[in-house]
Amino acid sequence: MATLLARYKTLFITLLILSTIILYVIYQLLNVPPKLPIYQPEMVSKELVDTTLQYVKKYHKIAPFSLTNQNGETVTQADYEDKIYVADFFFTTCQTICPVMTEHMIQIQKELKEDQEVKLLSHTVFPNQDTPEVLKAYALKKGVDDNKWNLVTGSKEDIYTLARKSYLAVKDLPTTADDLDMVHTENFMLIDKKKQIRGYYDGTLDKDIDRLLDDIKILKTEYAPKKSFWQKLF
Repeated sequence: MATLLARYKTLFITLLILSTIILYVIYQLLNVPPKLPIYQPEMVSKELVDTTLQYVKKYHKIAPFSLTNQNGETVTQADYEDKIYVADFFFTTCQTICPVMTEHMIQIQKELKEDQEVKLLSHTVFPNQDTPEVLKAYALKKGVDDNKWNLVTGSKEDIYTLARKSYLAVKDLPTTADDLDMVHTENFMLIDKKKQIRGYYDGTLDKDIDRLLDDIKILKTEYAPKKSFWQKLF
């Protein structure tokens, strides 16, 4: 037996090395990074979606917008071009879920302070009340970084349309006198560079903020340089 092993030692070692290489190649080829879903209106709770969109299954994107931020500057999609961003809806005098949501946005801002690829965007649902001056005072109080985070206001119709038809993030109030009345939710939305919704998160829950930060890392892999077959191996 010993003589047989000695005779075929080189062959056994070669087979072992080849088997290891083959297993490594298979692992590299099958090791596909996770990918976030692309949310379509039909995937979202119907109470958050305008009735005209509830059964849309594909091609949904955030519509073009033009709003005013805390510095009185016009903010459009051009300011978020080639950026990943987190969006939400709030109002400055809210005493229920908004303070917690804002604190979590501050946490995200802090965690991603040096990441130039990610920005934040908060829309007031009380645009008549939350003027740029009011938003500026709120921003200063909360420590908002103007270079990373816009708090925006605009016409009530523009905010309502974005909330219901783009971000799919607020509840309608059809029984009120004003057709544009809405109830904002705790949702944070993760938006990719193609203006698509890639995730919904409860902005009041620590665990969801952790999940959001993890998902941002996953989303960023979609924009990383693609490795060739040989780069994956070596």
